[in-house]
Amino acid sequence: MAEAADFALEPPFAQKFKASRVKEIIGSVLVARLSGQQYHADNTSSWAREIADEIKNKLKEENWSRYKYVVQVFIAEQRGEGVRLACRGFWDPNTDNYAHDTFSNESLFCVATAFGVYLY
Repeated sequence: MAEAADFALEPPFAQKFKASRVKEIIGSVLVARLSGQQYHADNTSSWAREIADEIKNKLKEENWSRYKYVVQVFIAEQRGEGVRLACRGFWDPNTDNYAHDTFSNESLFCVATAFGVYLY
């Protein structure tokens, strides 16, 4: 029978979800996918799904073991109006984290958020 000391309840520092690195990943994906694009309501659903999948796949490449990723992408037309987005969750602040980034041009804006939740 394994002793409690054999099972880590937290990842080592090098394996923790790093919000700064995640923000870089999100920003690079948004710029690559949305630069030069014009808002069209028929495209936003597929764009959001594709962007979320790409961000999630790049997070998996970081090899942060035992993390579950949740990615949310919001795309809307640029009209000069404000928008507020909120989320709530229950997690362990020692292991779980999130990062977000935004992209905007004359036609559209996008907010992408990625959550990393450590699986015990």
